[in-house]
Amino acid sequence: MALHLLCKDPESPNNGSPTLYYDDVSDSYLLQSWKVVDDARLASITVPDHETVVEFPKRLLPLFPKPGTEPHVRAIPRADISS
Repeated sequence: MALHLLCKDPESPNNGSPTLYYDDVSDSYLLQSWKVVDDARLASITVPDHETVVEFPKRLLPLFPKPGTEPHVRAIPRADISS
């Protein structure tokens, strides 16, 4: 498995999140972002126990890959993913 770093929020104060990755084995995306903990907001949606909700600023959307393009920037070694 290889995760590919696609974009990071350039305005993040610690430059760590939100971050979008592409998994080339599952052909899916992983979004590292801020966990939503506001009960009032979460009460308006149904979230199964095996899922969570994350939030990211709209300024990140233009950095997401466009439909029909191959997502790739660079592979991130598995050991570096947790950092």
